[in-house]
Amino acid sequence: MTNNISYKDAGVDIDSANRAKERIKQLAKSTFTPNVMTEIGSFGGMFRADFGAMKEPILVSSADGVGTKLRVAFLTGVHNTVGFDLVGHCVNDILVQGARPIFFMDYIAASRLVPETIAQVVEGIARGCREAHCALIGGETAEMPGFYGEGEYDVAGFIVGIVDRSSVIDGTSIKPGDVIFGLPSVGLHTNGYSLARKLLFDVAGYRVDSMIEQIGTTAAGELLKPHRSYLAALDGLLNLRVIKGLAHITGGGLLENIPRILPAGTAAEISGGSWPVLPVFDLLQKIGRVTDREMYRTFNMGIGMVVIVDPVDEHRVATHFASAGETAYRIGRIGKGDRTVAISQKNGEAITL
Repeated sequence: MTNNISYKDAGVDIDSANRAKERIKQLAKSTFTPNVMTEIGSFGGMFRADFGAMKEPILVSSADGVGTKLRVAFLTGVHNTVGFDLVGHCVNDILVQGARPIFFMDYIAASRLVPETIAQVVEGIARGCREAHCALIGGETAEMPGFYGEGEYDVAGFIVGIVDRSSVIDGTSIKPGDVIFGLPSVGLHTNGYSLARKLLFDVAGYRVDSMIEQIGTTAAGELLKPHRSYLAALDGLLNLRVIKGLAHITGGGLLENIPRILPAGTAAEISGGSWPVLPVFDLLQKIGRVTDREMYRTFNMGIGMVVIVDPVDEHRVATHFASAGETAYRIGRIGKGDRTVAISQKNGEAITL
């Protein structure tokens, strides 16, 4: 006679999932703003559409993940940083159009929902949301036995922001002669991890806890560096309407992200050597003898956000960054062309796309 079979026997532990959700509720509440109308656990998250003095509010949304950076979290057991990375990435993606974030939602799926692990992931998400003044109003946790490996999970985020139509940044006013600033990254952020892991672990033979003298930290210490948000650095400039274009340097690097904001008839001329390339990129290139072009179309190479302004506003923008304690490099100019990017090198050659 067959015994009574439960959902738990099939690999889904409802009680464990409920314990995880209770911890998520407390973390999410720490991000709530007065506009949040529902508690965590409702079928849908409600947010009051009160946008103050905006004449024509435009909603800007984006969804993303953190890619194979998750593998480093699995290897190290450090799970409270990837959620922060996720929020930073999503905030930057809507920031390039001038939007400030208003609310965020997440999706976490795992072979087995371990409350302590899920709480760590959401702890990072909540920290990122608090820093961005963005409410975490809901999400989904899914237990999917047999779909993910034991101890593995995936996490994705969905963000909504707001910008007045008159303040939208879309790159259409960019013209030859404009100045290109670059704001520094702190590491790989969330892109290029498949190649980085192959080079560090498979080719060079490092372990996650290996101390690497050239970069001054362990392999894990470097790979888990946060994906920074540029909201604080740029917030004071958004209302001044001096920014013509912003490019978040993610997968595809400088070569493939800058063209996304260039209007027809323009090209970006980047001066190689005008900012310090982070040691980790020098190390990765050396390990794999990776070509310059491959490096610049895979990694951010030390620049996480590109800011394009009119030359008449160059001093004003530079002064803003200095007063905000933000390092900013003048990395190039806009010339004539067909939405291309050229990065000049010391040998006189140029990396182009």
